[in-house]
Amino acid sequence: MKIETEERKTKAPYSLNSKKVADATMLWLEKRGVKIEEIAELVMLLQKKYYPDLAIEECIHNVEQVLSKREVQNAVLTGIQLDLLAEQGLLIPELQDMVANDEGLYGVDEILAFSIVNVYGSIGFTNYGYVDKLKPGILERLNDKTLGPCNTFLDDIVGAVAASASSRIAHRKQAEREQEQGEDTLGKDIVR
Repeated sequence: MKIETEERKTKAPYSLNSKKVADATMLWLEKRGVKIEEIAELVMLLQKKYYPDLAIEECIHNVEQVLSKREVQNAVLTGIQLDLLAEQGLLIPELQDMVANDEGLYGVDEILAFSIVNVYGSIGFTNYGYVDKLKPGILERLNDKTLGPCNTFLDDIVGAVAASASSRIAHRKQAEREQEQGEDTLGKDIVR
């Protein structure tokens, strides 16, 4: 008992390594076949109608900014881990079946995606709903059950990142417009 107490005293307290988490997020997206450019294409789809001069580089930048947020990294890593466990058959049987088959009434994958879009406001929710229903681009591939990997969580996460980046652009463009018109922009603090 005395040794255990001494071990607790000498063990360093947990300290998160933010760079390690950010790097892992990017690495695991890549390992799962997701390219930042593909997410940016979804952003372009969502915003091109409103901003015809929008460049793919701006979309990429905003995707990267969304992925730099800790809350987003947590959701990405958690979702990918659950997909990997489902592929390996390591979830409890009832959950295994639901996740492996992307059960339509299992909504936890969407709830995890909502934790991402929630960072960027209500426009993120509407953008997410649109791409989740339409499943354009990379979302079609990630949702294809015949390709093998389980992407029950990943397809929703990618859609949420795109929706959030799209929302980020919309908020920034509005702030720019107000500044150009000489208006006092109260909303500039909410643009993350």
